[in-house]
Amino acid sequence: MKRQDILKKQDIPEQEELQILSLNAFSGMGGAMAPDVAALVERRRRAFGAASVLFYDEPLRIVRAEGATIHASDGRAYLDFYNNVPTVGHCHPKVVEAVRAQLGAFNTHSRYLFDVAHDYAEKLLATFPAELSNLVLACTGSESNDLALRLARKVSGGEGIIVTRTAYHGNTATVTEVSPSSYKTGAPPRYIRMVPPPDPALFGNDIAQGFADAVKAEIAALKADGIGFAGLLVDTIFSSDGVYADPPGFLKAAVEVTRAAGGLFIADEVQPGFGRTGEGMWGFSRHGVVPDIVTMGKPMGNGYPMAGLVTRPDILDAFCADFGYFNTFAGSPAACAAGLAVLEAIEEDGLIANAARVGRHLTARLKRLQARAPITAVRGAGLYLGIEFGTEKGPAPDIAKGLINGLRDHGILIGAAGRYGNVLKIRPPLCVTTAHADLLVDTLEELLT
Repeated sequence: MKRQDILKKQDIPEQEELQILSLNAFSGMGGAMAPDVAALVERRRRAFGAASVLFYDEPLRIVRAEGATIHASDGRAYLDFYNNVPTVGHCHPKVVEAVRAQLGAFNTHSRYLFDVAHDYAEKLLATFPAELSNLVLACTGSESNDLALRLARKVSGGEGIIVTRTAYHGNTATVTEVSPSSYKTGAPPRYIRMVPPPDPALFGNDIAQGFADAVKAEIAALKADGIGFAGLLVDTIFSSDGVYADPPGFLKAAVEVTRAAGGLFIADEVQPGFGRTGEGMWGFSRHGVVPDIVTMGKPMGNGYPMAGLVTRPDILDAFCADFGYFNTFAGSPAACAAGLAVLEAIEEDGLIANAARVGRHLTARLKRLQARAPITAVRGAGLYLGIEFGTEKGPAPDIAKGLINGLRDHGILIGAAGRYGNVLKIRPPLCVTTAHADLLVDTLEELLT
């Protein structure tokens, strides 16, 4: 497929693209709020200004949480089908106790020796392919992706990065450039190129070849503009694009194209990592590829600020020959204690198997609902699913937005994704049960009918 044909397929001018943070944002135009909530909203507005983002037409004031449940000041318990940060469950006792004990002993930066850092690194690295044997810790996924881009550019000698059309990879200056969905106006710079998501509506039955051809076309376009190619960066579940997981293995062809052109493949595992797909620890493993760099964040510490990247020693050595890297709070004892507790909880609680089991049940029920609702697709793997809504007129973000707030009113929290905001994004803590899944689908059916 020629580049102009690929670009034409992406262009649907009659539909409005939505910026990622606006998909579920509180606008201040909702109905009456409880007095305590209204007071906090006003305090938020005064203190945090235009940068503040709140969820739902009526924001929630949270007072406590456990497992897959969040308790709000209105006295209600809300089932959390939105939040992938507490991956092993809100306030998991193992994580809480590990951090409490470490903070009670000592907590400092990583230029001292302490056992928990090495215990954590060795246990985490054991989940990766053998060649990915070096870990660099950070505090946020944005920092991890920022460093990954620096590594790729150093090793490749190029500057150009290819991402998907509605990607989100973080919020540093450099990482915002590779996050097209963050732009309210304008677009990424000329050394960042975008390809469509691996959508069967765009590429038909041969998604692997179509997506690889799109990447190849943008590599050629970079070269034609005199820009060296550094790498392909994707979130391996394509979450912000609307959740695209299948068929397993489709990424392999694009990775081969990337490496043939001298670029590196960066797998952003912030969203699909740590067992969420129900098929092992990492989203990239579903595709039979070994990335050059893997980035992690959010779920790594179950809410404790922790992130990192894993790569080959030769890549890290090349970078460190020219630059030092030190991050005061990255790899602190408390962070490593949290991370180690997360890995242990995933094993002890059987959360990968649970993601597979509950994910299969939820997917089957959603597909049965699809036959009698304006659902155009149910996509994903394990406990990362997308429900796409549309009508004969095209994408239907109004349905998705109505369901987000309707579900909230029924005690279920959920978010949205996709270029047009018409995909409900399901990514709960991995401890949810089939009963929780049934409650979600039953409530969806009630709202839709």
